[in-house]
Amino acid sequence: MAESTALNKKRSPFRIRVEPRLSEPPAWYPAAVTFAALIVALILGGVLISFAGGDPIRSYQHIAKASFGDIGVLSDTIVKATPIILAALACSVAFRMKLWNIGAEGQFIMGAFGASAIVLAPVLPAETPRIIFIPVMIIAGMAAGAVWGFIPGYLKAKFNVNEIISTLMLNYVAVAWMNFWIFGVWTEGGFQMSPKFPQTAWLPRLLEYAKTFPAFRGLTTHLGLVIGIVAAVILWFIIFRSRWGYEIRLIGDNPHAAQYAGINIKQNIIWVMMLSGALAGLGGMSEVSGVVHRLQTAPLAAGYGFTGIIVAWLAKLNPLVIIVASILFGALILAGREIQPSGVPKMIQGIILVCLIASDFMLRYRIVIDRGEE
Repeated sequence: MAESTALNKKRSPFRIRVEPRLSEPPAWYPAAVTFAALIVALILGGVLISFAGGDPIRSYQHIAKASFGDIGVLSDTIVKATPIILAALACSVAFRMKLWNIGAEGQFIMGAFGASAIVLAPVLPAETPRIIFIPVMIIAGMAAGAVWGFIPGYLKAKFNVNEIISTLMLNYVAVAWMNFWIFGVWTEGGFQMSPKFPQTAWLPRLLEYAKTFPAFRGLTTHLGLVIGIVAAVILWFIIFRSRWGYEIRLIGDNPHAAQYAGINIKQNIIWVMMLSGALAGLGGMSEVSGVVHRLQTAPLAAGYGFTGIIVAWLAKLNPLVIIVASILFGALILAGREIQPSGVPKMIQGIILVCLIASDFMLRYRIVIDRGEE
C-alpha cells in the first residue's frame, strides 16, 4: 500500500484546485472572459449546425453579410437592435440589484399598449402634431411598463414573493390583456390587429428625409435608436455617477451592509422594478410607433424581452456596452431568418446565454496549480 501511494505521488507532480477570489480581478479580465465565452458559444453553435447538415463557416458568413453587408441591411439591423437595447437596459438595472426581472417581455407589451391607447382610445386626435404626439406616447408607454414593474416589485418588497415567478407569470397576463383589446375593442375588421396609426404618431425615419439627404433613401432606422442611446447614457450616469446608483449597486453586492448603512431596501426594490418596467415599456412604444404602426399580437414583442436578458449578461450589465451587444444580436435575428433549420438562431442565442452564465465561474473563482510532492 505504501509503495502504491508513493507511485501515485510520482505520477502526479501537479495538483489543481479551485478557490474563491479574495480580490477583484484586473479590469480587462471580465471582458476577456466574456469574449472567450462568446467564442466558445460560436464554436459549439457551429458544431450543432454541422450536425444539422449545414456549413457553420458559410452560415456565419451569411449572418455577417446579411446584417452588415451594406448600408441598407445595416439600417435594418439597427431597427432590430433598437427594442433589444431598451429591453436589455430594463433587465440590466434590475439585475444590478440582484432582482431577477424575467418580465421585460410583458412590460414591453404593456408599454406598446399604453402608447397605442393614446392613438386608439383616442386620447389625442389624429391631427395632433407629431411634436406633441410622440412625447405623450413615450410617457404613456413608460407609465404602463412602470405599472407592470411595480406589481412584482411591491409583492417582493412587502411579501417577499419570488420576483422570477411573478414577473414571468405577468408576461402571460400582458399577452391576454393585449389580445382582449385587439380582438374585442380595437380590432380592424375582425383581424388580430388594430387600425393603422396616423403618420403623426410614427417615430421619424431616415427615409423621410431622403429628399434633403439622398443617402437616406430606403433607410428604415427611426428615432427609437436615439431614444435607446440617450436612455443608455442616462442609465450609465444613474448607476455609476449618482447616489441612487451607489445604493443600487451596494444592495446588489451586500444587502446586509446596505441595511446597516440605513438604505431603505424595500423602497429601492419598488423603484428599481418600476424603472426596469419603464425602460421595457419605452421599448414597446418604440416598436409600435417606429416599426409596426399599429397594435397587433405575437409579432409585436417577438421575444425582445427575453433576448434582452441575454444581451444584458453579455454586456456585463454595462448600459453603454449593451448598445454594441444589441446590434450584434439584431444582426443574428435579422440574418437568422434566412438560415435553415429555422431554429438555429434561437439555438445560438441559448448557447451564448449558457456559456455566459458558465463563464461567471471564472470571475468568482480562480484555478490554482500547485506543484505536488514527488
